[in-house]
Amino acid sequence: MGRFKGENRSQARWIMGGVSKGRGSCKWRKSRRAEWASLTGARAGASSPRQDAVPRFRWPGDAEWASSTHTPAMSDCKLPMGLCPDMCPAAERVRRERERRLHRLEVEPGGRGNAPRADPRRTVKEYSRPAAGKARPPPSLLRPPAVLLATVRYLAGEVAGRADVSCAEVASFVADRLRAVRLDLSLQGVDDADAATVLEAALATLLAVVARVRPEEPRGAADPVLLQTQVQEGFGSLRRCYARGRAPHPRQAAFQGLFLLYNLGSVEALQEVLQLPAALRACPPLQTALAVDAAFREDNHARLFRLLRTLPYLQSCAVQEHIGYARRKALARLSRALSTPKGQTLPLDFIEHFLALDGLQEARDLCQAHGLTLDKDRVVFLRGQYSEEGLPPSGTYHILVGNKLQGHTLEDVVMAEEDGDIHRPGSPA
Repeated sequence: MGRFKGENRSQARWIMGGVSKGRGSCKWRKSRRAEWASLTGARAGASSPRQDAVPRFRWPGDAEWASSTHTPAMSDCKLPMGLCPDMCPAAERVRRERERRLHRLEVEPGGRGNAPRADPRRTVKEYSRPAAGKARPPPSLLRPPAVLLATVRYLAGEVAGRADVSCAEVASFVADRLRAVRLDLSLQGVDDADAATVLEAALATLLAVVARVRPEEPRGAADPVLLQTQVQEGFGSLRRCYARGRAPHPRQAAFQGLFLLYNLGSVEALQEVLQLPAALRACPPLQTALAVDAAFREDNHARLFRLLRTLPYLQSCAVQEHIGYARRKALARLSRALSTPKGQTLPLDFIEHFLALDGLQEARDLCQAHGLTLDKDRVVFLRGQYSEEGLPPSGTYHILVGNKLQGHTLEDVVMAEEDGDIHRPGSPA
């Protein structure tokens, strides 16, 4: 009884049947327990949702979650359509300019002095967390789907590739503005097809800018954990949009495959994909993603890196964070197979090709980081030398990611304009 406190103590006393008062009958105590269990069980059963009613991979901080899960009381509530024609409402531009909260990517050229001016062509609505009891923004502050898509196009075409700003700062800025895009979309009564198009473009842009951030860049500009959370929220919003639709979307198979590649090796992600309709799973993008996941799970490194070489750009961006771990596992297996007391050797260019490394120097760095000895252009595998300390070395990923654009711009890939005609919301007036 000492472990019960407050209300729990009184409940425990009632359950235990008042032992201190002499009610020692086992039958009486069992009836009390059954009565209490029936009460609490009924209450818990009434409030607990079905386990299959909501998809997994939801993040508590996702503001769009609440608006995308419709309760019966809200089923008849019609959401408004946005009317703001700009990437950032004029009222927000004026307020942020007055409060000096403009990002340097949003100010007019040459306006970085004491009073920077907001450039209407560059200022993008920032994310503002919805507060409890706060009224919904009016339609004049919400951007319609066409403006949201134009905003994503601007971020992909004009911001993501900026060379005068660090990749970490670009990623932080883009992630925040894309979060505001998802929030604007969730506050409107948008058709699922239009919503999916905006969410797909936003997620593609986010994957690309996050993949360009190098681990050695300062964490203050872009926290990797926060960026990963934003990517998972983007996948959650998009996959819930897919689940509400009745017919498959043109890019659904590709983005379901991206979801699996980004969560490579995750049992939960694989289960989510395997529960998709058979016709969708049979699409080539999903088949490729399933093959990559199988090779990764089975430690079939030769097949894994052959598949990684053939992946398109967006799929390569999604899987990039797993490449370093896959290379480490492959090198560890080679070490276990070849290490002897006297040492066996392999050509360094074999390691370079086998692990899809960007040059012999990167192969040397990888081997030395794991304690292996080098003899000119050969790797010596001596028993007991291989070691793993810290994170895998960060590579340049030029072969497996960087050169996959093949003449296309990021804007082309994000908007699927290299794939032909894809449904998009109408252009803004």
